[in-house]
Order: sequence, then structure tokens, then C-alpha cells
Amino acid sequence: MNNLRDQLNRPWVLAGIAFVVGVVFGLVVLGWGLWPVKWTDASARELRADLQEDYLRMAIDSYARNPNPELAKQRLMELGDKAAPALEAIKKDNGSQDPAVIGEFDKLLYGEVGAPAATLPAETPQGGAVAPTSQPVTTPEAAAPRSNLTTILVLLCILTLVIAGVLVYLFVFRNRKGASSTTAGATIPRSARSAAAPSYAEAAPDAPVVQYLSTYTLGNDLYDDSFSIDSPTGEFLGECGVGISETIGVGDPKKVTAFEVWLFDKNDIQTVTKVVMSAHAFNDPVISQRLASKGEPLLAEPGKRISLETATLTLEARVVSMSYGSGALPANSYFEQMTLELAVWPKQAA
Repeated sequence: MNNLRDQLNRPWVLAGIAFVVGVVFGLVVLGWGLWPVKWTDASARELRADLQEDYLRMAIDSYARNPNPELAKQRLMELGDKAAPALEAIKKDNGSQDPAVIGEFDKLLYGEVGAPAATLPAETPQGGAVAPTSQPVTTPEAAAPRSNLTTILVLLCILTLVIAGVLVYLFVFRNRKGASSTTAGATIPRSARSAAAPSYAEAAPDAPVVQYLSTYTLGNDLYDDSFSIDSPTGEFLGECGVGISETIGVGDPKKVTAFEVWLFDKNDIQTVTKVVMSAHAFNDPVISQRLASKGEPLLAEPGKRISLETATLTLEARVVSMSYGSGALPANSYFEQMTLELAVWPKQAA
């Protein structure tokens, strides 16, 4: 179930699922079910080439029985610029049709001087005017149903996009806010934390302004706690937190070998970070040197206190409890559990 949730949190996976659902809904439900495409009053020009030829053959047969030139011209106009290719095909293979009648259609199509006379005005010569034809003109009343259907489909498409956008925001971006790396000044929901630790007396003069417990357990691959630092009067002072800094090995769940403890001060220009490392990572020069770029590397030990200072704030992180995982990886290389107590004091003005 966790793997499925992780897959759904990936934007590309969710986008692919939304695309497939949209195609199925739009094509099957809307396109074939509710509003299938219906062709009405289409001209013979929209037919396939072989059917255009059949149409012209029937027109020639009709002319042989009822030699009406005007009706024949109208039927040729139905083919538009496809009339000439269809007639040429019939000339090459006239079958049982009278060559004389085919010749009459040839005259109707090309005229006495060999220029197209009955084709639809697909291309208008420069400086010329299109001769009026007897083709029926689509009235606004006839076009209204198709226009209304188009409007409905456009509105449904817009509604679908809006719903898809809301779903993407709810299932991807909002979740990623809670799991993304901490940035200066950002407020991130807590992923695993308990009530404030009771190790400092609230009424004592040196009591911290805020105090939190943050607990990591193996399998919490999105572990990244963030806490707001507010004064007793409610004034925002900054933020602090702890998150995954480095993992070791491959596969799920992630094997965390180092954590980042950080402090952000609204009155300072930078975020102070220190890296709490497993014994294996701390003693490995390659890993230790790589993590040193993120902050001062420190060995994780039960009861160890880690101090971070900014311009106006002091944070003390205490390792309340910790345990290492066991398996194929080196000994003491990744954490099974880690609980840190974070306490923050405002610095006294000099």
C-alpha cells in the first residue's frame, strides 16, 4: 500500500493515469455513448474514391434514362474537384455503360473548350467571381444544433481540465509541500512528531521559547519535520527542523545514514545546518567529506546535545533515543529509530 501511495505521489504517474482516464471518458463515454458523431447532408465529395466513382456511375445511368443536363450538372457539383478523377476512371473502365452518355458527362464537366464547367468553386481565379450554384445553403437554423453541441463539448472539456487540475493539486503538489526539502521561511506540516518534551521546566528562567520532539522510524521515507518558532506574544521568530540528509544502500525502505538539523532565523541571512551521522558514515571519509558541504558533521550518540546559533536564536538538539538497523549493510550504518528533542531560546540582547 505504501508503494502504491508513493507511486501516486509522482506527478508523471498521476498525469499518465489522468490522461488514460480522460481518453476513455472522452472517447467512449462522450464520443461513442452520449454524443456520437453523426454525419448529415454530407456531399459526395466526402466519400472514398471508389464510392465517388460508384456515385458518378449511378448518375450516368440516371442520365441515360432521364437526360436532364441541369440535374446532371448538379450531381457533378456534388463531387466538386473530385468529379474529374472519377470520370477519368470511368472512361478507362466504362463497364456496361454507354460511351455516348459518358461523353455527354465529359462535355458537361469540361465544356466545349476543355475547361471545367461543372466543378465546385474550390479555387476562385484571380479577378473572377464564383458563379452561383444550386447547392443548398446551410441556414442558421440547421447549423444551430451542431453549434450547441460544440459549445457543450467545449464546456465539458474545460470542466474536465479544471477537475484534473484540482486533483493534481490535492494529490501531488499539496502532498509534496509536506515532503519536500525545507526552505528558509517555509512552513511544512509535521510528518512524525509528538508533544513537547517535558525536560525543561516551563516556568524556569531558562525555559525555551518552543520545544518539540521529532521521531524517525525505518520506513518513513518522507521524514522531514518542520516547526515554527514563535514568541510568547505570537510573533514569528523563525523555524527549525530535522530531515533526511543521506541514505545508504538500495531498495525500499530507504536506509537513512544521516540527518540534517537546521535552524532558520528571520533576522539572519542564512539557515544554519548540522549533520547528525551514523557511526559508519562518520568514520567513512568519503561520506563524511561529502556531507560536510551541508553542515558540520557530528556523530549520533544517545544523549548527545547539538547546538546551533543564529543572529537572535539558539537551538539545542538532544538525541533522546536511537537504534541502528541490521542486515546486509555494514554495522551501525543506518538508523532503525531516532528521536530528537529540539529546544529554542531567543538570544539575550548584548
